[in-house]
Amino acid sequence: MKLSHRTYLSLLSILLITASLLALALGSAQIENVWSYIFNPSLNPGSSAHQIIWDIRAPRIAAALIVGAALAIAGVLAQAGANNPLADPAIIGTTAGASLGVLIGIFFNLVSIGSLGSVIFATIGALAATLLVFSLARSSIQLVIIGIGISAILSAVVGLAIAIIDRADARSISFWAFGSLSLVTRDSIWLLLPIAAICTLAAWWIAPSLDLLSLGDTSARHLGFSPQKIRVRAFLVLAVLVAVAVTTVGTISFLALAAPHIARSFVGPRSRRLIPVAALVGAFILLIAD
Repeated sequence: MKLSHRTYLSLLSILLITASLLALALGSAQIENVWSYIFNPSLNPGSSAHQIIWDIRAPRIAAALIVGAALAIAGVLAQAGANNPLADPAIIGTTAGASLGVLIGIFFNLVSIGSLGSVIFATIGALAATLLVFSLARSSIQLVIIGIGISAILSAVVGLAIAIIDRADARSISFWAFGSLSLVTRDSIWLLLPIAAICTLAAWWIAPSLDLLSLGDTSARHLGFSPQKIRVRAFLVLAVLVAVAVTTVGTISFLALAAPHIARSFVGPRSRRLIPVAALVGAFILLIAD
């Protein structure tokens, strides 16, 4: 029996809330009366239990939810924009480009991890890498092959740069590059949340035009739409989503590829329905993985 779109949204939301509460309660530190602290946040604000739950675990959980949703939406945009089910920000070079952009800013002491400046550097790097891949590819197969090659090259450059860096925070940069939520702070959340929310609304707004690309560029032009303009909008939003994710937690692979396919099996291929469901699936995957 096929469930409705709203039913899937409701079930996934309940599952996500349950997983978030469990993530608050579970950890390496054992806390007595942990549920009292969770359901009463004002209880003993100066205690170590309160700090562990609300200053360490809560920001990390929030980052997992926001980043997971952002990467899933980025995957939807990549697959729809490229009209290729294998398209993924990590495969088409967007993620590696964002990482390199942030690293350049860090090397020249222009930005720090998780700052607004790092988002700008990451966005520039992500857009540059994505446009390079698309300028070289002439088909969907070439897109994947060239994207993997460009991504591998940029990832190698990032890895070598981190290996030879001689800075006090090199260890933190290494953790960040491999993908970690351990550096997340409350300030990171306040930067991450509004940018991700705006990009989500933008993705939802351009979703109907993305569906036209599945008909082929020629059919889209006959309907009065420019495939190139649609792709530019999609990849601009995609670049910002990947940039804000990378600057916060580093490189996280596969999630942006898997989450849209899982969501598509629930609600079908229409992008406007797919985006919110994929966002919930991506948030759940990253939360459970962490």
